[in-house]
Amino acid sequence: MTSTPASLTTGPVKIVGTGLLGTSIGLALRAQGVEVVLSDISPAMLALARDIGAGEPEAAGGAEPALVVVATPPDVAGNVVVEMLTRHPGAVVTDVASVKAMVAEEVAAADSDDAGSRYVGSHPMAGRERSGASAADADLFIGRPWVISAGSASDPAAVTAVRNLALDVGAFPVTLDPQEHDDAVALVSHLPQLAATLVAARLVDAPEPALSLAGQGLRDVTRIAASDPQLWAAILVGNAAPVAAGLRELRADIDELLAGLDHAVAAGPLAPGAMGALTEIISAGNTGVARIPGKHGGAPRRYEVVNVLVPDQPGELGRLFGEVGQIGVNIEDLQLEHSAGARVGVARLSVVPAAAAGLEDELTNRGWSVVAE
Repeated sequence: MTSTPASLTTGPVKIVGTGLLGTSIGLALRAQGVEVVLSDISPAMLALARDIGAGEPEAAGGAEPALVVVATPPDVAGNVVVEMLTRHPGAVVTDVASVKAMVAEEVAAADSDDAGSRYVGSHPMAGRERSGASAADADLFIGRPWVISAGSASDPAAVTAVRNLALDVGAFPVTLDPQEHDDAVALVSHLPQLAATLVAARLVDAPEPALSLAGQGLRDVTRIAASDPQLWAAILVGNAAPVAAGLRELRADIDELLAGLDHAVAAGPLAPGAMGALTEIISAGNTGVARIPGKHGGAPRRYEVVNVLVPDQPGELGRLFGEVGQIGVNIEDLQLEHSAGARVGVARLSVVPAAAAGLEDELTNRGWSVVAE
């Protein structure tokens, strides 16, 4: 008999909005036996979230929720939070919108009685380029930061309830005030989204011969450009000032790059100064990448990469993972490089340095083709 893991969250939990985040939260809580009720303006989305096991639709006369999670787009999150605070006077209410200052201001403007003390803004730093309940995953939040953005009026018990929610779904709580959060996500989330989108937009009129040369680098850079346009428009408008500031800084860097390239065109690629400006900016990028935290938010960690050729046949990638597990090595990160029509792909397995040599030898002995860097 399988036991249900103990949860810190007291149900019922009401989730308003059954998109990617709302449904994923429901799935994670239900896996721990927490009662979850669902609400959505779309009957179809509500039915889908129910059918995949995220909870049951809210019913008239049901038990009052102890916690309400508003998982709607940011442009309507504030109004929905205020509505939930009024409708459920005994519940703690949080939202998971990706902008926090705007929502906090709307709640503060509508505050009455003790409503403000029961509201705690939050934001899980997890997502996918695909949206909707069909993309939901109970493990979406594991090892990811979950920002707790309490206001000055937030009751400590309410903060604890939201913190417990984050812990129950596998995230680790991080405390930031609303504006600190918005400034941070403008840099680490919203600006990357726009950079990916702008690069992908250059491909709209690209000639087919150029697209046929696309490799993993282009796929990596543009992956998140497939995100929901309407959702991202609402996010960017809601965090306009910090995003605009970040774009202006990026524009200054682009201007420096252009100056270096224009100098190379005018004076020749080996002219004094042509290489220096470009090298300086690219080196700054190396330094920035090195500062990105490692797995589970820990310190950056250097890994060795083991490159393995994987035949383009059903089950081969699964067989590789299985044999790496049998060897006793943990895959810390994975990249797949595979061109359309190629008979093999390359699995780039990131492992701790001490395990790399032994893994290469063991895989070679088992018949895999290991490619040196």
